[in-house]
Order: sequence, then structure tokens, then C-alpha cells
Amino acid sequence: MMTFVEMDPTVTLADQLGDEGGPVVLFNVFTAPPEDADRLLTAWAADAAVMKRQPGFVSTQLHRGIAGSGAFLNHAVWESVAHFRAAFTNPEFRASLSAYPDTATVSPHLFRPVAVPGICVA
Repeated sequence: MMTFVEMDPTVTLADQLGDEGGPVVLFNVFTAPPEDADRLLTAWAADAAVMKRQPGFVSTQLHRGIAGSGAFLNHAVWESVAHFRAAFTNPEFRASLSAYPDTATVSPHLFRPVAVPGICVA
């Protein structure tokens, strides 16, 4: 199974799962050696298919670093933390994690948009 690395060690994913607010965006950074990239993609597609069937799922998009990079970035939109929490603890999803290469790392973190006047809206 892949290794979990907190994106922000001061606020863990477990801490975030206790939030009861509204819509959130999951950003999840995966890394794997180039020789394991195809296995990571296959595993991600399988677990994304599980997530897509869960209540509160809105959308997802996977990105891959360029120039032979083994870095991947997934962003997924959820109607609420509660929906994401239920999906994240779903036994079918948890079982799918074993398909990732042992050499992979994953760093999931939840975010909400921030409004910056004159630049972007929330």
C-alpha cells in the first residue's frame, strides 16, 4: 500500500474530516517512480470509479506532471465534508487503496475557495 504523507502536518486529514461545513475541494498529490506510473493510474481509475458513485460527489480531474514526472495531482469537488468523509471511509474505497504501488506516496487535503478582491471569487 502507498504511504500517506500529510500535506499540512499542523492540520491533518483526520482533523479536516471533523469539519461540518459545506462544499470542499480535495487536492491529492500522488508521487511514484516512472516505472510505477501505469500501475498508479490504473489504481486511481478504479478508486475514482468508486468515489464517482458516492452521494455528494460532484467532479474530479487528474493531472500529471510533464517531462516524465512521476507527480500526479487530483482535484475532486464534494458537496460537503460529510459526503467526502462517508466516501473516504467506505469499505469498497478503502479496499481499493491496496492496488496502489508500494512505492507511491499520497497527500490528500481539503480546501475551500478564497476570494481575493480583483483576482478571484470564492
